[in-house]
Amino acid sequence: MVLEATVIIIDNSEWSRNGDYMPTRYDAQVDAVRYLFNVKTSDNPENTVGVIANGGSSPQVLVSLTSDQGVLLRGMHELSVRGTSHFDIGIQIAQLVLKHRANKHQKQRIITFTTSPIETDEKSLVRLGKKLKKNGVSIDVISFGEHVANEQKLAAFVEAANNNDMSHLVTVPPGAHVLSEQIRASAIVGGTTGGEGGDFEFGVDPDMDPELALALRMSMQEEEERQRRDAASRPEAPSGAGQQDGDVMMEDVEDEEIREAIRMSLMDGGESSTGNAKNDDLVASLIGSLPGVDSNDPALQNALGPDSKKDEDKPKDKGKDN
Repeated sequence: MVLEATVIIIDNSEWSRNGDYMPTRYDAQVDAVRYLFNVKTSDNPENTVGVIANGGSSPQVLVSLTSDQGVLLRGMHELSVRGTSHFDIGIQIAQLVLKHRANKHQKQRIITFTTSPIETDEKSLVRLGKKLKKNGVSIDVISFGEHVANEQKLAAFVEAANNNDMSHLVTVPPGAHVLSEQIRASAIVGGTTGGEGGDFEFGVDPDMDPELALALRMSMQEEEERQRRDAASRPEAPSGAGQQDGDVMMEDVEDEEIREAIRMSLMDGGESSTGNAKNDDLVASLIGSLPGVDSNDPALQNALGPDSKKDEDKPKDKGKDN
């Protein structure tokens, strides 16, 4: 994320009343300024943006460098169409605003719109471009409306100011397209090259729906934090835990099978008393080998030998010696 201070210059001269760009040249710029503000501040929370209007009798600083969208909207509310454009003077004032930025670690950038004929001669613009390059100020020029008349001057100006391809000239012809959409596709915000601002996080344009974009970003951060807390608090499972659980289940199954075999053997009533005695010994031996089974349990004794139990409970006849 680039740490940057940006000053946006609006051409609010009488030429901006023209309706060859939707809805007018002026309104198209206002929409594009809001879009650029959101792109810059979303790219880095410490980025700041200022706005200058170069129409009228002289350029006017509408918004000093800020990251507060409310400050931007209040400043833009004072904007109106008037007078003529002062292309070169507006850039010089923007350079002074950047020079007095609070965070000196921020890189400096100027984005200027021009929608009226530029009266300044080409040599003066080249000198201005070289001065920007010397002072480390990048500049993006968005030319529309009178772009044919200004093309040669602006190309020479941007070439003089360019350093490491950090300055750009974007020409937007008239048509049914939206100016901010053309800027989005340009090198100013990355365009199709995948640079900064080209694709929006979560697929939501923060300029179109800033509240939704903020809510999605906060939700993602909360989910990441929750996952980190869960991972930190979750104890590691012992490596033999699964095997121990399986052994316990198999032991229960084997016990049930043995009990079922004992029950079936007791239901066989066709064996002789001698066989029953042998079976009783076998059953007693099996029961004694079962874990957790008490062979002296009265209920179990009753199930194993009901006849014997009855004989034991029956009172013996007293001898009749008399």
